[in-house]
Amino acid sequence: MKGMRDTCATHQPRVPRRSSGRIKGGVTNVDEIGLIPCPEARYNRSPIVLVENKLGVESWCVKFLLPYVHNKLLLYRQRKQWLDREALVDITCTLLLLNPDFTTAWNVRKELLQCGVLKPEKDLYLVKLALSKHPKSPETWIHRRWVLQWLQKEGSPSEQELKDHAEPREDAARRPCDGLQRALQEEMRVCAEAAGRYPSNYNAWSHRIWVLQNMAKGNLKVLHDELSSTRLWVSMHVSDHSGFHYRQHLLKALAKELSQVVETELHPCQQPNGESTAGVSDDNRHNDVIPQLFHEEMELCTDLIESYPGHETLWCHRRHVFYLWQQWRREHLQGAGSQSPPLTHTDVLLSKEPCDSSASQAMDVDCVLDGSKHGSYTQDTKRLKRGPLLPHPALPSEHTFVSRILTGCRSTEQNRFAIAYRKWLDSVIGH
Repeated sequence: MKGMRDTCATHQPRVPRRSSGRIKGGVTNVDEIGLIPCPEARYNRSPIVLVENKLGVESWCVKFLLPYVHNKLLLYRQRKQWLDREALVDITCTLLLLNPDFTTAWNVRKELLQCGVLKPEKDLYLVKLALSKHPKSPETWIHRRWVLQWLQKEGSPSEQELKDHAEPREDAARRPCDGLQRALQEEMRVCAEAAGRYPSNYNAWSHRIWVLQNMAKGNLKVLHDELSSTRLWVSMHVSDHSGFHYRQHLLKALAKELSQVVETELHPCQQPNGESTAGVSDDNRHNDVIPQLFHEEMELCTDLIESYPGHETLWCHRRHVFYLWQQWRREHLQGAGSQSPPLTHTDVLLSKEPCDSSASQAMDVDCVLDGSKHGSYTQDTKRLKRGPLLPHPALPSEHTFVSRILTGCRSTEQNRFAIAYRKWLDSVIGH
């Protein structure tokens, strides 16, 4: 980076193990950065160390380098000093790797990207590199979302472009599918790495929710894959509210999408002879899927509570899963003429306990994407690999579970959480 070359020694970087990596304000093969504790410069050598794609900066130079690049950028923004585009790329790269919460530097890179000086892939790489050192930086996540939105806007072909190329609609829809799938996998990978580096990293999990809402909206396969891929993670981080909150979002999204499928099948298109195009078996099949999702959620929570006693996150998770089940049951299983009001989050707060997390068990799904349905399952290909229909969560079974915990557990914290959960059941669900 140019700022580092201007301030630091002119010697070549110390590379204990030979690597082809090279740093210059853009994409390299470096995959992680970090500071090397070194209060003062003891040797006449470069403070930049590159070892096996890991970039280290000796800490003594930060107090000189950071003010230097910071002042240069501010002078440029104040029109007191001219910098060419290459210098801007290098200075902003250096500054953001050291301090990624400097909004002005991100804004400069936005302008460079819009002018065509920067490629969006390079900016996404810089964001990923900055997150390896500062995984919870809110400005970094905001900039990543901006770049993704810009890519979506620039990458979508117009109607005139489709006419000019005379490309069939099916081919035009299939062409960006592979790129979108790779982008989704990359975003999920970046979020998972950031969540693993910083506990309760709500910025990373919020970004993951944003990706689902904006890049995979209504895609049942992606939702099921996320349930499967994050199950092990939450099982190994039983005190991470943010991870369980993401599972809660997945469960709500799956229930909503599957319910819409049920509604569509309840009002099928009529044939000219008056016969319906949808069968009753399909409707029953979809009505069975959602209760089984909730049952498996509760089973996973039961296993975690019994295996890791005394974790409030797991009890909050169970509370929210059971609340979602009761809400869905009232809305969809009591008939269209039922006037029973749905539960609200105000009711949940009556217990004066946090209720912001959930977990779920992954389901094995054998499916093929149907591009005409925006990534949803087709009726012929959706098959849930499950055994006999499992019992649905109910209030008596929850009281039985609480009684079993209170009888067999010696943990004071576990008993306190169990009693609070039972009070919540009686005051909110059982009223």
